[in-house]
Amino acid sequence: MGRRSRTMATALLAIALAVSAKIAAAQPALPSTFKSQIVHSPAGADIFVRSAGTGPAVVLIHGYAETSDSWTPLAAELEKTYAVIVPDLRGIGGSSRPAGGYDKKTQAADIRAVVTTLGFDRTFVVSHDIGIMVAYAYAALYPDKVERLVVMDAPLPGIAPWDDLIKDHKLWHFSFWGPDEERLVQGRERLYLDRIWNDFSATPTQPDEATRKFYAAQYAKPGAMRAGVAHFKAFSQDVQDNQAFAHTKLTMPVLAVGGEKSFGATEAVVMRNVAVNVREAVVPNSGHWLMEESPTYTVALIRDYLKDPSAATH
Repeated sequence: MGRRSRTMATALLAIALAVSAKIAAAQPALPSTFKSQIVHSPAGADIFVRSAGTGPAVVLIHGYAETSDSWTPLAAELEKTYAVIVPDLRGIGGSSRPAGGYDKKTQAADIRAVVTTLGFDRTFVVSHDIGIMVAYAYAALYPDKVERLVVMDAPLPGIAPWDDLIKDHKLWHFSFWGPDEERLVQGRERLYLDRIWNDFSATPTQPDEATRKFYAAQYAKPGAMRAGVAHFKAFSQDVQDNQAFAHTKLTMPVLAVGGEKSFGATEAVVMRNVAVNVREAVVPNSGHWLMEESPTYTVALIRDYLKDPSAATH
């Protein structure tokens, strides 16, 4: 190979590596095919939602320390065969930040407003982290509107083993809310969120740097941290609501997913206390951040469950 050819090859390799690095470092973002709108919830919030695709409807409900952009890998896959609905929870991302309404029963009403405004009725529901608390309230309040429910890697306030779990020092942020706490975090949002990402990840590099910068900027917006921690402040009300809901167990099929290095099989233990038809799944070698730490495995797991005709018999 001549000098010119070697130089060109070196240049092309450098470009390829630069492009690869850029792709790897990209912040999470739903595909451009997703169209956004604001839905007013009668429960007192304006919910930012994106949607795309046609077919049976699937609602994806995200958790704390993230926004609905966390669903990027799953949304891109499900869009091929479903109508995918991806809202930001009240107080987070592009949704409004009202003073109250962060109990999960109220937020279930937000999700119902989104579903019906977009022209749907009965849907699949997929959820992660605090999103599973909203999803459970939704399924309990509107049981005939949920085709199947997927919950991933989080407890339910008031449902065993809740009382034992909250003794874990790593969950101190569950009680970290109020004006002084907000002042402590102001300007240090990235430090606060890094603590959560690091403690609950099995992979220290995940979420990656671009993802962390993106979410830290979202939670640093005016009023965002106040609204974010209000989800935890509402846990005392959620305990009461969930214990009342649990008197009538869910009957729709439920997939309970835990990261092996995080909630693991405990997710199914929780859900069997509130549902009669629970399938257990554990994502190998993953911590809490399933979409970041093990996206390929998790996406395939959910995709296959939603279309599995035998799911209703397990």
